[in-house]
Amino acid sequence: METTVNGEPRVLATDAALDLISEIKRDHPDILFHQSGGCCDGSSPMCYPANEFMVGDSDVKLGEIGGVPVYISASQFEAWKHTQLIIDVVPGRGGMFSLDNGREKRFLTRSRLFGGGEACAVPDATIKTA
Repeated sequence: METTVNGEPRVLATDAALDLISEIKRDHPDILFHQSGGCCDGSSPMCYPANEFMVGDSDVKLGEIGGVPVYISASQFEAWKHTQLIIDVVPGRGGMFSLDNGREKRFLTRSRLFGGGEACAVPDATIKTA
C-alpha cells in the first residue's frame, strides 16, 4: 500500500502533535500510533509503546509522523482510504491506554478529502510531514 495519494501523504501532523510526540518520546523512545476504530475511546489516534502493541496482519501502515509509524485497521482503511488524516492536539485527556493520557492534552484526528475537498478544516494549524 502506498503511503501517498497523488504525491500527498496519507497522514500528517500539526506542530502541536509533533511537540507532544517529542514529549512522549522522552519517556517512551519507541512508540507507534494506531487509529482507533471507535470503541471505548471513540475514534482517537492511540499512541502506544511499540513493544506493547501488536500490529495485526491486516493493519495498514499509513505513513509516519515525527518518525513514528501510524497504522489503521484494514476495515477502517477501506472507509478512510480517500481521506488524508491529520493528527492534531487539543486540550483534554487521552484514551485510557494511550500515552497522551494524563498530560492534559490529547491527540485528535482531523481529515481532508484527497483531491482538494475539505472534510474538516484545520484552523490556524501548521501541517508538517516530518
